[in-house]
Amino acid sequence: MNRPSATPLVRRMMLHDLDRVMGIAASLKEAPHWPRSAYLAAMETEAVPRRIALVAEEPGSGVIAGFAVASLLPPQAELESIAVASALQRRGLARQLLATLAAELREALVAEVLLEVRASNQPALGLYRWLGFEKTGLRARYYLDPIEDAVLMRWHI
Repeated sequence: MNRPSATPLVRRMMLHDLDRVMGIAASLKEAPHWPRSAYLAAMETEAVPRRIALVAEEPGSGVIAGFAVASLLPPQAELESIAVASALQRRGLARQLLATLAAELREALVAEVLLEVRASNQPALGLYRWLGFEKTGLRARYYLDPIEDAVLMRWHI
């Protein structure tokens, strides 16, 4: 695994980040391809459910390298999306995003994070297992284009 020379800056997603965030998502077949309005809603501080939307900047360049979005319904949260630009994967950025997200979720009185992930997305499944997520079930034929099962996972933070 390639390690960055410095820790990435993880911060709240802002309006000026959206073009890069949407570009990252569009470039990854595994990422949800949300419309701009969904990202705007994720940044809305008064939205219900409340969401936390974070970005990670690549060390040294300040370029947005990845992002994460979670919805909060304490004591649970759902990891709705996490993505890292393909050229910058395997450098610890997703782990840093999730560590920062977990800290913010704990402050919001969240104790458990839920997610679903494509059954074929072995890199993501490996990351989630490494972080301590446990498989809780399957949703048959949950994803479209292509049709695929979703693996359900839970993480006690």
